Amino acid sequence: MNVLRTIVGVVLASLLATGTGWAQAVSGSQISGVVKDTSGAAIPGAEVTVTKTDTGAVRTVFTGGDGSYVLPNLPVGPYQLKVALQGFSTYVRDGIVLQVSSNPEINVTLTIGTISEQVTVTAASSLVETHSTGVGQVIDNQHVLEMPLNGRQATELIFLSGLATAAPAGDLNTNKNFPTVTISVAGGQANGITYIMDGGTHNDPFNNLNLPTPFPDALQEFKVETSALPARYGYHAASAVNVVTKSGSNKITGDAFEFWRNWRFNEKNYFAPTVDSLNRNQYGGTLGAPIIKNKLFFFGGYQGKGERSNPATTISYVPTQAMLNGDFTQIASPACNGGRQVTLGGGFAGNKIAPSKFSSGSLNFV
Repeated sequence: MNVLRTIVGVVLASLLATGTGWAQAVSGSQISGVVKDTSGAAIPGAEVTVTKTDTGAVRTVFTGGDGSYVLPNLPVGPYQLKVALQGFSTYVRDGIVLQVSSNPEINVTLTIGTISEQVTVTAASSLVETHSTGVGQVIDNQHVLEMPLNGRQATELIFLSGLATAAPAGDLNTNKNFPTVTISVAGGQANGITYIMDGGTHNDPFNNLNLPTPFPDALQEFKVETSALPARYGYHAASAVNVVTKSGSNKITGDAFEFWRNWRFNEKNYFAPTVDSLNRNQYGGTLGAPIIKNKLFFFGGYQGKGERSNPATTISYVPTQAMLNGDFTQIASPACNGGRQVTLGGGFAGNKIAPSKFSSGSLNFV
């Protein structure tokens, strides 16, 4: 029963997290603009409604005295915009696709008519960014899924932004933290990038690199921004990487995958003595669907990995038992030194030394 309660709790938490789609403040987008009549005069009190066409989610605001409106914190995806006011024909615009952290301005001109009359704009024209001071590029879902990635490490997609290059790992990327890629964006430091996933900070507090990101099939898109970043990105000056994961919709979507890398199919590296022995298998899938149409959705994904390879051929030297007893005569003999006898100094007498002079810390390591 305890296991069952845990499973039910996790499922409910996932559903609630999926249902709060409007809460993606930093990773989301906004639409703003001004509503005017054909003479150019601002129209206050007009009802502006956006509908996310894949989930049916609706947001409504009214224009202010200057005819302006703002719809902030919109999740990425396809939208329809509708503007209505008594005495004017209803304006409808389809084909709006919001990308991560975008802020397009859509100005509307209403013509005199009845509210039942409808003027529909279906051209999917490009949306102009008018609010962000940063310079950035969105890596869309097509690139996320189609790019060949070594080990399916989604972080490597940052290199597609055109501003990124590999950075020296130094002491940042070690076995003390999650495995990742050290990247420099626009000449900044590798640990000078703000990582955000679905609106939350996603930096590793140990080294300020990124925490693990979901596998590519579970990612919707992300954006790499640099230059004059908005203040909401906080304390990292080099760049911001804004990641958005997939979510459920009114359509049943999903996939299954398997990626196999086997040394038998690989050519030997020109400088390597033998072919590498890596055998990696990554498999899994995703599924998203509606539970209640236009109200409640779910999305889940799984990736498993099996990896086998020969251990690294690293040679290490450890002291023999005779050396631990203070007797270094054998290691200093001609047999171990190319026919040359070595005489040790610094406390040695006849290439022997009292074990009491050994460092206790060194002995603990041994």
